[in-house]
Order: sequence, then structure tokens, then C-alpha cells
Amino acid sequence: MPGYKIPESVLVVIYRDDGRVLLMRRTAPAPEGGEFWQSVTGSKDHEGESWRETAVREVREETGIDAEAPGCLLQDWALENIYTIYPAWQHRYAPGVWHNRERVFGLRIPSYTPVFLNPREHTASAWHHWHGAAERCYSPSNAEAILMLPRFAPLELD
Repeated sequence: MPGYKIPESVLVVIYRDDGRVLLMRRTAPAPEGGEFWQSVTGSKDHEGESWRETAVREVREETGIDAEAPGCLLQDWALENIYTIYPAWQHRYAPGVWHNRERVFGLRIPSYTPVFLNPREHTASAWHHWHGAAERCYSPSNAEAILMLPRFAPLELD
């Protein structure tokens, strides 16, 4: 199906040892209007691309961060969300495709890691305490993933 997005994507929660989570504001507004803050997300490029490969590629494309660099810890949380594709984005998928499967990852990075946004996708970034980050997210699955951070993160969060 040339030109159509694969309905399998990743959600990568990027965080630091201090419990701060990176959020980015999308260039496109939320489907109902307003700002759309999120973690790294993105679809597989091809059917054979693994979840991990997709996560590494999307993190690099959206933030400039190498998820496999020394000091980084990319973890597959083995959680998946199935959600209905927003009508505003339905045209990106093949006819008859109404749902997307999203695999959740966490990426701990050193606090000194610079973030370089892809200007085609995001207009701003900010670090938020994990509770505040969850409240700021547009997507319910993104907020839920951030609230699970204490379960998966190899650190103590307050």
C-alpha cells in the first residue's frame, strides 16, 4: 500500500533521573483546536521494522537524540494501546483502516543531553515534572504512559 501509513506506531516517554519528562508541541493543532503537547510518537516505516528500530528512529528524527548512546537507557515497556484513528488523520491510512496499535517505550537520558526539534513536526519543547507532563498531554494514552513511569523507571520518583 504505497503512500499509506502503517497502523503500528511507538510512543516513547523521554525522561531524566530527576523525574522530568520531555514534551513537545506539535506544529499541527489538536483535532479540536488548541495546543497539542506530546511525547515522541511515530509509525513504522515498513512492515519489517521492529518496535525498537521504530523507537530509535523516531527519537532521532524528532529530537536529535541517539537513544542508543552511552548513558541512555531505552526500555520496551511491553505495553500496547489500540485506539481509533482521529477522523482528521484518517486519510493517511489505507481505506478501511480505523485503528492503530501503539507500543510504549521509556527512554532515560542524561540531564545534559541537548534536544534538537524537527521544525516540521514540533514548535517547542519543555521539561515537566512527570505528574505535570501527564496533565499537559493531549493524548490519553500518552498521559497514561507517563503516569506509569514510576513502575518502569530505574529510579525513585517523588
